[in-house]
Amino acid sequence: MAERTVEQEQLDLALRRYRREASRSDLMLSASDDPLMAQRWSDMLATLSSSDRDGLAGLQDRAVQQVLDLGMAFRLTGEVEERVWPLSPVPMLLHASQWNGIEKGLAQRADLLEALLADIYGPHTLVDDGEIPAAIVAGSADYWRQMEGIAPPRGHRLQFYAADLARGPDGEWRVLADHVRAPVGAGYALENRLAMTRATDDALGAMNFTRLAPFFADFRQGLAAICTRSDPRIALLTQGRLNQSYAEQAHLARYLGILLVEGDDLTVRDGQLYVRTIEGVKRVDGLWRRMGTDLLDPLAFDARSTIGVPDLFEAIRTGRLAMANWPGTGVVESPALAAFLPRLSRLVLGEPLLIPNVATWWCGQKSERAYVREQIDLLGIGSAFGRPVPAVPQGRIRLAARLSETERSALMAELDRRPMDYVGQELVQLSTTPALINGALLPRPFVLRAFLARDAEGRWRAMPGGFARLAAHDDMRAALMGEGDMSADVCIVADEPQPAMTLLDSGPNMAIRRVAGTLPSKAADNFFWLARYLERGEMVLRMVRALIGGSLEAETASTLDRSTLGRVANTLVAWGAARRDSLNRGMNALCVQVLGDEAMPGSVHALFDAAEAIGRGLRERLAIDFWRLLNRQIGSVHDQPRSLHMAYVARLLDRCAALSGLAAENMVRGAGWRFLEIGRRLERAIHICRLVKTFAGDEASAHDLNLLLDLCDCQITYRTRYLAGLALDPVRDMLVLEPNNPRSLAFQTDAILAHLQALPSLRDDGMPEPAVQLALAITARLRATDADTLTAVDLDSIERQLLQLSDRINDRFFLKGEDAPRASGMTRLA
Repeated sequence: MAERTVEQEQLDLALRRYRREASRSDLMLSASDDPLMAQRWSDMLATLSSSDRDGLAGLQDRAVQQVLDLGMAFRLTGEVEERVWPLSPVPMLLHASQWNGIEKGLAQRADLLEALLADIYGPHTLVDDGEIPAAIVAGSADYWRQMEGIAPPRGHRLQFYAADLARGPDGEWRVLADHVRAPVGAGYALENRLAMTRATDDALGAMNFTRLAPFFADFRQGLAAICTRSDPRIALLTQGRLNQSYAEQAHLARYLGILLVEGDDLTVRDGQLYVRTIEGVKRVDGLWRRMGTDLLDPLAFDARSTIGVPDLFEAIRTGRLAMANWPGTGVVESPALAAFLPRLSRLVLGEPLLIPNVATWWCGQKSERAYVREQIDLLGIGSAFGRPVPAVPQGRIRLAARLSETERSALMAELDRRPMDYVGQELVQLSTTPALINGALLPRPFVLRAFLARDAEGRWRAMPGGFARLAAHDDMRAALMGEGDMSADVCIVADEPQPAMTLLDSGPNMAIRRVAGTLPSKAADNFFWLARYLERGEMVLRMVRALIGGSLEAETASTLDRSTLGRVANTLVAWGAARRDSLNRGMNALCVQVLGDEAMPGSVHALFDAAEAIGRGLRERLAIDFWRLLNRQIGSVHDQPRSLHMAYVARLLDRCAALSGLAAENMVRGAGWRFLEIGRRLERAIHICRLVKTFAGDEASAHDLNLLLDLCDCQITYRTRYLAGLALDPVRDMLVLEPNNPRSLAFQTDAILAHLQALPSLRDDGMPEPAVQLALAITARLRATDADTLTAVDLDSIERQLLQLSDRINDRFFLKGEDAPRASGMTRLA
């Protein structure tokens, strides 16, 4: 009882401090008008701050760890490096009855936008009658005349809809913005819920929070329903791994069980969209696009696009491809159109908007422009079409009262020159909600992003909640938030317990599969090169360890001699890990460059960076543990004592071993694993050829052979087998010809051949493909070779064959351009 009293006192103290900071419009404090919701807030905070969770500070630490474990990340515009997703571990609560009203209002708004799109790309009645000014349609960069008259499946141009909502001091909700072009955030809402569920040991589930899984199940079924095949292949089309929300897209693709593809993965033939796979090209029935219409097809839309799919418009036009959302839908996102939605709702739907807009005045109209000029200090000024314009260079709302005299003069001049490019908007005072910041509860303004999707019947289904963006600043009038903002899970509280649900299909006709579907060519390419870069990095680390363990100046019998270490250094230079002039600056300087010089393509830092970059392209296919280990920063290297270099090398070698272990024990023996293995074996085989030529030549010393065994991790095996000591032929046999040694050349080529033979073939005559033929030739050659007849010329020839084998694998499996062959007799679906 005493412990509970301490907890309650600490929570009461935190709440008293919070009440002093919060305003009357605070979401939690306003719940005092509803005793049931006030109790829900109190119960939730008590649960989250309990001693078995180490209080609020412990909760924050666990939430951060879950964010890291889930790989939740995002980018700000213009940045290359990802940032950790900022999550406040205090959810925002709404009662189901209140949420039902929001859901109805959003469904009404989505229906209105759907009707407007049907008219804009159809009969143009609203424009012809003057209900929508023609300049608002024609002036939008998201209006595409090509889409006129092209009917979408079931007549629905919108499959997915999002809206930003603000709650004012009076408790009324307003729509700040509509998102239909490529709505972002559903994956972040899902990740927020997963992180909070794990951080609280599912204590939130016991509080009757509505689950998110049914929403995603409905959305997936809705996508399948608009496709022409009963078992369709659906893909999420992304701009690529440098997109701001790529991490979210990868998580969504994995959760929904659909392909994550880029434009290069796709090709159109005879009006049908296909994805390039290791089994040839495979039909794609539906796309969930996460890029603007202008980027989709350089032949039909914007010719400057380099990430789209040529002729994709043809697949859309002929009705052979379903797409969410339909191209051209972004025309209804413009703030200028929002000014007309209240009147259009009455005209088109016969009823007022259930959730009003934030008041908007389009300056393309004379009276509205005059009003904006008169009330400018009380308004926000924005771009009419959401794009950068001279007075609003970021395309976002600016507070007119904060403009400098020069900026104000420029704005007034722009309102005279091109008034149709600008809107004025009322400044909404946002409600606040609790956020846990540095262990303290603080009120933060929030904007709620909510999501709707069509189910299999075409009806709108709302995600129960969404996510809240919490402003980092104290400006309660601002409707937009930037750097330093946080997110919070939005939980809908029901009066009755909510059943647990996942995306599991419990239907009686669920077919059993033991394959994950066809592997896209780009994914195979990424697996192949991920393994090669990791293997190359590991070997460079082993060579640096040899340098650190032995000194170029040492001449004692217990260390490697000067000539052996010199060959190690020269090999590192030849591999692009260091510059030749570094050999004259001493061993320590050489090691620093090999480990940390990003400018050298063969340095450890450059190789691990390359592996991490490739891994981002496989994010939806890598286990969380593998991705977290791969994505971990390797740190920097400076001119420091040798012991610190040794610790650094040991830590990275441990990471390489852990990644190999995760791949060996956790990856299903599918095509992705096989390409990872082929890349690893091929890179190791090339290394063995080069190392044996360098350190096991006819004039090799005991130091050379000793180092070679160490680099190939065969010291113990050799010492156990050959008690008499080091000899040239036994070392060559063990490292080149021994088929049972996992570090030998013969073992690598045998493994490569086995994997290639297990991969699908495009030939229907039973003959081996070129890559298999060459692998057969290499393995046969090694089996017919003896250690005493093996020469440097032989190793040179085998190395060239291995490099040629890499090219043949690339030509066969990593299909690019129109030369991608179509598989015959392959019918497996993703």
